[in-house]
Amino acid sequence: MVAAPDAVHTAIEYTLRQDRGRLIAALVAAIGDFELAEGCLQDAIITALKDWPVNGIPKSRRGWLLQVARRRALDRFRRAKNLSQKAAQIAVLEQAEVDAPADTHDIPDHRLRLIFTCCHPALDEKTRVALTLRTLGGLTTDEVARAFLDKPATMGQRLARARAKISKARIPFEIPDGEALNARLGSVLAVIYLIFNEGYAVTEGDAPIRIDLCEEAIFLARLMVQLCPDTPEVAGLLALILLIHSRRVARYNDGEYVPLADQDRTLWDQARIGEGQAILEAALKLGQVGPYQLQASIAALHCEASDAAATDWAQIAALYRLLDQMEPSAIVWLNYAVALSYSEGAKQALEVLEPVTQDLAAYQPYHAARADMLRRSGREGEAHAAYERALELTRTASERAFLAARQSELGV
Repeated sequence: MVAAPDAVHTAIEYTLRQDRGRLIAALVAAIGDFELAEGCLQDAIITALKDWPVNGIPKSRRGWLLQVARRRALDRFRRAKNLSQKAAQIAVLEQAEVDAPADTHDIPDHRLRLIFTCCHPALDEKTRVALTLRTLGGLTTDEVARAFLDKPATMGQRLARARAKISKARIPFEIPDGEALNARLGSVLAVIYLIFNEGYAVTEGDAPIRIDLCEEAIFLARLMVQLCPDTPEVAGLLALILLIHSRRVARYNDGEYVPLADQDRTLWDQARIGEGQAILEAALKLGQVGPYQLQASIAALHCEASDAAATDWAQIAALYRLLDQMEPSAIVWLNYAVALSYSEGAKQALEVLEPVTQDLAAYQPYHAARADMLRRSGREGEAHAAYERALELTRTASERAFLAARQSELGV
């Protein structure tokens, strides 16, 4: 059945948004090489662009892509000069050909194995998180670089070195146990949270929210809770992203960004809120409070307020101050200053904000928050300039429109 080119492009794009992480994880498990897995998947995509318009879009798109990618890997291994050294991978791929026909709806799910491999202690922590965001989350190198406030070229080199190190050191593709699991747990949780953040607060483009990344993060967090049922910080992370995600529908109105204070709270997902609150309460009872539980507690306070005026900003500020004591960072301090601006006043918050000005010079939320504080302090000229800088750093159309509207309201 012939398929129109536009339909083919749409089908491939949708499949990659939904299943790229699962496809890459399955390929890495079979091939044993990150870079080759990504290359073979890209080859499969190119083949699909040629085949599907002629033969039709297959019933199981991800199964088709996986099988073609495996075959491409087999071809490369069989042509390799060191053929004897590839015997194990060839055997795995040949068996996969027998076990998984192209029309299968199920493919092996090795995403947790992929995360733990990327988070091996042989890699530094920043590299662990960046590599997993790129490989499993499907973020571009530019998107990963923005998440770390890095230059794309620098991040590209970091990612290339990481892939090479995993291959050279023959880091096993597995979920560890005992102390080895604990050693990687922090990086794994950070990866899941960053995947969620990139989906919930997209850093570039016209799509306000990437639901695929949000759902991927929630799915992975649930898997981690199953793997580590007695670890309160794992539960804290799941509670946090459920509580934040509960506000998703109200965050945009006809494509226009709606700040938390102006959101229609009747649109918030009460089922997710209830689940998140229950998970958080159970985690806190274990008496091992950590950063994710604190952040989830902040999110819960927002969800509990009937409207913006009822928000307990003083308690939120106190929680951010405690969070900064646990894990000091300029971004946490920025959030503390924002909470303080509502509990004690924008003028005092601006003074508190000063120490992180240099660290957050290229961070868009800093300039947007500072502009709002200046506006509320009556310093409209400075607010106009701060909005201008925030607009320069904004890469999403919806937030740009919101900031421009706020700037135009100033009497400058």
